[in-house]
Amino acid sequence: MLKGFKQFILRGNVVDLAVGVVIGASFGTIVTSLVQDIFTPFISAIFRSPDFSGLLFTINGSNFMYGNFLNALIAFIIVAVVVYFFVVTPINTLVSKTRREKPLDETTKKCPECLSEIPIDAKRCAHCTSVLK
Repeated sequence: MLKGFKQFILRGNVVDLAVGVVIGASFGTIVTSLVQDIFTPFISAIFRSPDFSGLLFTINGSNFMYGNFLNALIAFIIVAVVVYFFVVTPINTLVSKTRREKPLDETTKKCPECLSEIPIDAKRCAHCTSVLK
């Protein structure tokens, strides 16, 4: 039983996933700090609010802290942009460069009626039984 658990834990994709989660959490912390320490003061300077994260409104004694929501939204957008431009786009480019079209098989042709592949010397389609010229 422990041998199977050891194999499961040491499997490549489990270790890769664990590393990805740890790096993702660290990256999230860096982005949150970037938003709170750099972007929030910059945006606050533009809108002349001393503390962007402290923006709130009150209804019946309840505080709605939309400044914190805006910080989280900015952090999410930054993470999404980084993931798209530094992960998704390069992977898509790599996949499109490595993917090659299947070479045409010179021993087959397409039936003009049903468009299925048939031997090049066939006189009748095996799928739709139409007579070929």
